[in-house]
Amino acid sequence: MDGHVDGNSLAGTLSEYLRFEPTTAVARCIACGDIGPVGEAMVYGGDQGRVVRCRRCDAVLLSIVPTTEGTRLQLRGVAWLQIP
Repeated sequence: MDGHVDGNSLAGTLSEYLRFEPTTAVARCIACGDIGPVGEAMVYGGDQGRVVRCRRCDAVLLSIVPTTEGTRLQLRGVAWLQIP
């Protein structure tokens, strides 16, 4: 079995992918399989946080919640996210 390194080794790789225009990223909904740009999803909420729902089936794709420690991003309803 190969050895492993900790998650800090991803710093360079992830920073390359996390600098993109998020509305142009394409997501696949886990619930219905719809594939489309994040910019076409339905967004609800405001300062307390936002919930992003599938344009086709209304399932929750992701949520963004500000906290005192930072921002929490949950992608529970996204099967994958394709970054242009």
